[in-house]
Amino acid sequence: MSISLIVASSDEHFREMIRENLANVPNSKLAAEYPEVSSNLYIRVMQDLERHPEAGLMLDLAGDPESSLKTLEKVKQAVPDLYVIASNYHADGETVIAAVRAGATDFLVQPVKRLEFRDAMGRLERAPKRSLITTSRLGKVYTFLGAKGGVGTTTLAVNFAGVLAQRKQNCVLVDLDWNACDTAMQLGASPQYTLVEVGENLSRLDQALFEGFVTRDPLGFFVVGPPDSLEHHGYFTEPMFHDFANFLVEKYDSVVVDAGRNILDDVTMGALQVSTMIFLVLDQEFPSIRNAQRYLAHLMRMGFQQDQIRILINRYQKKNSAQYASLEQVQQTLNQPVFFGVPPSPAVVAAINKGRPFVADREAAGELDKVFRGFVDKATGAKQPVAKSA
Repeated sequence: MSISLIVASSDEHFREMIRENLANVPNSKLAAEYPEVSSNLYIRVMQDLERHPEAGLMLDLAGDPESSLKTLEKVKQAVPDLYVIASNYHADGETVIAAVRAGATDFLVQPVKRLEFRDAMGRLERAPKRSLITTSRLGKVYTFLGAKGGVGTTTLAVNFAGVLAQRKQNCVLVDLDWNACDTAMQLGASPQYTLVEVGENLSRLDQALFEGFVTRDPLGFFVVGPPDSLEHHGYFTEPMFHDFANFLVEKYDSVVVDAGRNILDDVTMGALQVSTMIFLVLDQEFPSIRNAQRYLAHLMRMGFQQDQIRILINRYQKKNSAQYASLEQVQQTLNQPVFFGVPPSPAVVAAINKGRPFVADREAAGELDKVFRGFVDKATGAKQPVAKSA
């Protein structure tokens, strides 16, 4: 029987210690690793449990015991039968009792000793297994991250949201690209309210208030993004996004995020951390592939797993050319399979110039519409894709 462990800690030394100890336990693996213990940790845990339903959670309480205990309570409310091993430098009765009351199943004192860790893994292995994890009641978060500018990240996000809305999903499109702010332009919209207003109203935000001041596209999805003024960038912070993400995944079926290309932005990283699926968008030009390689390396260092990230080639060219890398070259360079390739089409530019998603006019989009819906099918698991992936 194998052991799977999810680790959450803001302390890199603690995470490294757990990785080293886990490497010495036969038939064990690290299912996921989170470099922070934040209020929306339960979202990430539920998403990873869908991929690794047998996993237990190792939660470091030492960084901020009070808020970490609240986070633990939230995780256990979301997944009551999850096996949680809490850990702290103190193992006095009060500390252990507080952890157990918050939902911990087991406790390890830090620094973690190898023998004690092996014993804890044995208890995890012998613990009654959950029946298959119940399908998460939380909405799915699909984030589009561009490897560089100009690869069509916004276009793909806008049309992805459009297809989901056409399929009667209750969907929100969030634009986090404060520099470009292109989603409104591609939708022909002039939003009166933006993420600045969302941040100002988080403490009283409910579904009626939110839908009352954000824009609704004719296809049916809601859209919210930054204001036109670049000066407002700092007014929407990572903690605000955490609260906003909690609200969105509890109220809506799907959340589509246009993350732009600034992977070092704190709010962007917050979106990536709660994503069900991250689409790393690139084309077959060499600067794009090189940047994708750098982005993947950074995400791995930040604790992301390869199965969370999908390589998405936009304007995919099947024919070999000196101008473009081949599919095999892309996969070899990135050491990861390409999830899908969306072909070039004049319908894209025509739709952008009209200020509407190309999926809104299926006849005009032609073959592109068919292929793109195949991509959405594959991404959401709706059915077998109509078109072959790249």
